Amino acid sequence: MKRNLRAGYSQSGGFSLNVFNEDELEEIHLSTLDLMKSTGVFVEDKEALQRFGDAGADVDLVKKIVKIPSWLLEEAIQSAPSKILLAGRKPENDYIVEKNRVGFTNFGEGIKIVDIDTGEIRETTKDDVAMTARMVDAMSEIDVYERAVGAHEVNQAVAPLHNAEAFFANTTKHCFLGPISGYLVKKLTEMAATIVGGYEELKKRPILSFITCPVSPLKLVNDTCEIIMEGAKAGLAVNILSMAMAGGSSPVRLAGTLVNHNVEVLSGIVLSQITKKGSPVLYGSSTTALDLRLGSASVGTPECGMINAAVARMGTYYGLPTWVAGG
Repeated sequence: MKRNLRAGYSQSGGFSLNVFNEDELEEIHLSTLDLMKSTGVFVEDKEALQRFGDAGADVDLVKKIVKIPSWLLEEAIQSAPSKILLAGRKPENDYIVEKNRVGFTNFGEGIKIVDIDTGEIRETTKDDVAMTARMVDAMSEIDVYERAVGAHEVNQAVAPLHNAEAFFANTTKHCFLGPISGYLVKKLTEMAATIVGGYEELKKRPILSFITCPVSPLKLVNDTCEIIMEGAKAGLAVNILSMAMAGGSSPVRLAGTLVNHNVEVLSGIVLSQITKKGSPVLYGSSTTALDLRLGSASVGTPECGMINAAVARMGTYYGLPTWVAGG
């Protein structure tokens, strides 16, 4: 089992970027509570709407708007585990996600690659998924594998199954991927259970986790709801990852974007906990600023680093395992 070094944990030599102080974090939290209770979030899935209503939220079934009371959010934050085991195929590659331990994964969701033989840019294939998994497996600096690229030559309705087949066979590290739907969460869980020797063994040693993204601003669409709920039922971690763009789908100012981001991720965490209390979740972010020249996300910029340093600080504030994009 691997436990990485602590960062900024009661030591003078730890590197950290503290974007907000405790009072400012509290203000963001209080603003989040106000927004969740007054404006609410759009929830597209019928089962999710029912679960929110049964749990005590104010649900408008016509507009599909859910307003979440403060006590319900506080309960969800308390019940979500502060520590998660991300098991590898080999126990020596097990990774623990917990407060102030910093680890690394590869960037994910690439759609094109430079062919190593021809030097041409082309769409990625199932073989590329396997190759990236093998490369990450050999790199001690990377703790878990996120599906780096996708198999574009296969039927895209079942592409996650092909991607999983490729990376399961080529890495002994814990794996993350976006499963597209609740149905595919079930199928991927079945694959993982078969590998480790059954569903009970998978609960003990979860080798697979899922990623899903709310739609900014403030929407939990069908696939997001399905993935959160089915992941909770299976006992597998779900990384609820906002991809808001400051100045585009969220406020241009850092604090405003943090509140928007907070509502999206925390409403997903509430859904996870009312589906199955104690379900493992990650407080995730690939939130960044809008590039006004190109109309696209400015990944790898100082703004991205600042926002996600702030997100990491918020994750620590809540005591939730946190996943953020690099600067």
